[in-house]
Amino acid sequence: MEEDIKELLKMDVQKVKGVGQARAKQLHKLGIYSVEDIITYYPRDYEDRSRLKKIGELVDGESCTFEGIIASKVTEHRFRKGLTMYKVLIKDETGAITATWFNQHYIGKVLKPGERYIFFGKISGKYRNLEVQNPVYEKLEDGIAKNVLKIVPVYPSTADLSQNTIRGVISNALDLVDGRLTEFLPEKILREYRLSEINYSVRQIHFPRSDEDFKNARYRLVFEELFILQLCLLSVKKAFENNNKGIEFSKVPEMEDFIKSLPFKLTDAQRKVFEEIERDMESSNVMNRLVQGDVGSGKTVVAAMALFKAVRNGYQGALMVPTAILAEQHYQLISSLMEPFGINTALLTGNQTKNQKNEILEGIRSGKIDILIGTHALIEDNVEFMKLGLVITDEQHRFGVRQRALLSKKGEAPDVIVMTATPIPRTLALILYGDLDISIIDQLPPGRKPVKTYAVDESMRERVNGFIRKEVSEGRQVYIVCPLVEESSEIEAKSAVQHAKDIAEKDFRDLKVGLLHGKMKSKEKEEVMKKFVEGEIDILVSTTVIEVGVNVPNASIMVVENAERFGLAQLHQLRGRVGRGKHQSYCILYSDGKTQVCRERMKIMQKTNDGFVISEKDLELRGPGEFFGTRQHGIPELKIANLYKDIDILKKAQEAALKLISEDRDLEKEENYGLKLKMMEILNEKLYNITMN
Repeated sequence: MEEDIKELLKMDVQKVKGVGQARAKQLHKLGIYSVEDIITYYPRDYEDRSRLKKIGELVDGESCTFEGIIASKVTEHRFRKGLTMYKVLIKDETGAITATWFNQHYIGKVLKPGERYIFFGKISGKYRNLEVQNPVYEKLEDGIAKNVLKIVPVYPSTADLSQNTIRGVISNALDLVDGRLTEFLPEKILREYRLSEINYSVRQIHFPRSDEDFKNARYRLVFEELFILQLCLLSVKKAFENNNKGIEFSKVPEMEDFIKSLPFKLTDAQRKVFEEIERDMESSNVMNRLVQGDVGSGKTVVAAMALFKAVRNGYQGALMVPTAILAEQHYQLISSLMEPFGINTALLTGNQTKNQKNEILEGIRSGKIDILIGTHALIEDNVEFMKLGLVITDEQHRFGVRQRALLSKKGEAPDVIVMTATPIPRTLALILYGDLDISIIDQLPPGRKPVKTYAVDESMRERVNGFIRKEVSEGRQVYIVCPLVEESSEIEAKSAVQHAKDIAEKDFRDLKVGLLHGKMKSKEKEEVMKKFVEGEIDILVSTTVIEVGVNVPNASIMVVENAERFGLAQLHQLRGRVGRGKHQSYCILYSDGKTQVCRERMKIMQKTNDGFVISEKDLELRGPGEFFGTRQHGIPELKIANLYKDIDILKKAQEAALKLISEDRDLEKEENYGLKLKMMEILNEKLYNITMN
């Protein structure tokens, strides 16, 4: 039975009734390939069509269900070629409403005067002048409606797939698996947390009979998703703990000399975080620590201090970063700090010559090189360390758990630090990074001037251009970020390619304008960035590829086009590209968004430079679907849980996971067998592949 359902869930979606080859291709665009994919493709919203209203009770702006008699013939109005409107009057004993449809030519043949229908749609207008556009309708047969009076799911979709089509396919898939899904949560967990049964939950999340059924189903599925995520993270953490005994580093008498030699004074936050790292390094357990710090908070210096300690204990250190230009900048800083102490630092990237690489590889093998800084090249098979004791990854969200593990395997249980400049609220960080201990650098170095931020519209274009010209004439440089690489007929937003061309030919003909975007080859990107770093480009027009990375202290203006198309956390990251030098810096956000959410987002950007405040607000305003949708935090994509709204369920799930692991560390008890299989499946297929390309 269990094997049968496993095979059934893996079955190609094309085997589901109503899915042919063409429809399967459309479903593939939504990430749906199997029966399991389709039954776990959860609704994004619901339309409650179950409550029937009289026409006289209808209110402007609400979506609702009403019953009425067709009180006129359907009239046809042609506006232009390709646009025809059909109108009909509907009445009941309390009032009348006009229903309109666009380009639905069959309406006149279907709706006949005197017939009684149920309608559902969004109401507009006031009493005596009510209207409903493109309503869903159903003819009453013997006074009964079979379909409209329900709570109806609304799914994320594409232009090719109607809601009715998706609902039909999901309904057919649910019929296939009806009553056959295996319960993998232990009976004890189901009972203690009052969770509904799996078959009931999956059906009711799609087609709830009532509000109560929906709530029960959603609670069960959200809990399940977060509970398994917690178990997976605890499992990864346990694997690190079990991975031999950690290195017990000794105290380094020269550490204070190294700190005094730094070109700047450490902040209290940097000292506190380094104390936590030192404590971990000197313990017998393997360190596995996340260092979170806002843009410019000084994480690299803390990393350099940890590397210094490792080397002085007779070990090698490795620092992996996502791009060659960032690796080069880290190399220049760290090698300059290490050189006075006779520590040998090397740089390894994918674009070095064979001879250069061979020389570095030999130095690593022989132990002549103490610290190796580089890109993904560090995890290639030919990189062999003599005695690797500390592994650091910077911009953690660019690397998956698997990549971190590959680098760690190059030593015998080395200590691990992962660093990120993407702040997320501490409560969530503690839960989401369940496999890591957390340190937060929540203080900027003294003397750093906050970036002045302004949200503007098109009417300010000339003034902003004048300001850009003034800053460039004083020797500064400018970033202009666009949401698109190339022009799109579907999206009204500036493209980097076209905008760079326009400003180079019109607004800034006498200035040097550069272009950078993700579709360029790595070598081209690095060449452009190198020119900008060296001051050969005045204005760099780019997509968000510059969001993570390089330090250009001379850049003093960040202009973001169509700022409403970016998340707050992303805007904050972009803003962090400026304000890194001694000059006052500015961030100018062009936004034409008229919604309340858009106005709030622009307001928060102008009000604060604190990344943690911003990330909290981003999570609240946009919801985690988008906040984590970029996979920027290295966690599996959540199908149903909302990390902002479901924080209470998240805490319960974490509590349940910790309790279960304390009672049955390796999930070897018979009642936990199904759960263990489910976890292994997720760990193998998803968690270890988390990465952002």
